Amino acid sequence: MSDRSFRFTHAICRLPGNSIVRGLRAVDTGAPDLALMRAHHADYVAALRETGADVTVLDPLEAYPDAVFVEDTALCLPQGAVVMRPGAPSRLGEAAEMAPHLERLYGSVARIAGPGTIEGGDILTTETEILVGRSARTDAAGIAELADIVAGWGWRLREVQTPPGVLHFKTDCSLLDAETILSTRRLSATGCFAGYRVIDVAEGEEAAANTIRFNDLVLMPAGFPRTRDRLVAGGYRVREIGNSECAKLDGGMSCLSLRFSLPAAA
Repeated sequence: MSDRSFRFTHAICRLPGNSIVRGLRAVDTGAPDLALMRAHHADYVAALRETGADVTVLDPLEAYPDAVFVEDTALCLPQGAVVMRPGAPSRLGEAAEMAPHLERLYGSVARIAGPGTIEGGDILTTETEILVGRSARTDAAGIAELADIVAGWGWRLREVQTPPGVLHFKTDCSLLDAETILSTRRLSATGCFAGYRVIDVAEGEEAAANTIRFNDLVLMPAGFPRTRDRLVAGGYRVREIGNSECAKLDGGMSCLSLRFSLPAAA
């Protein structure tokens, strides 16, 4: 399959809970407006479903303020799923809560046992490889353990560096198609995307780098018109989704879902 990295039959999302006002953030820019966040989240889920995907929306987890950001809990591949081991101690329980949902779908699910840590926000899966960014949340031991697991499924993993001061690797990049990556200039300038076609976000619109290609839609955060125009000019069908409230918690488009196609035998 030449488009397994962006064509999906399923997604899992989780509704934001009241406790999200206590979510982690690098800089405090104020508490998110929960009603507005829920409206944005509903728009996001609707856009995924519009593509024909089966989207499961889980109930809030009030014990875990950041639980809406489900991407960090697992890596979902055509061959199977891997439950992550988040680098933020307050988020470890989120991965355990996600595991049973994945086990019902995949049957057999691998787990990062530790002591290393790794979060899904640091993982970019392309057609040919899995790129994993070292960050404050993802360390060498976590990457090495994941590499061993996915090697058994025929995947090559390549370790790269998340830019200093950036929470996750995918904060600064996203996959647009089998050959193309949207990136901030500070990340693409490192050369980590050699061999790919790169579209840089517009200067001053670095937060637009975290989009998702989901089937025939590119979902991007609203409010970045020059980057949107670059994507449209590139031939992509773009849907802008409000992200002002998730952004207060360092969250973006990719953070809000696990995206996958079930194994053929499932």
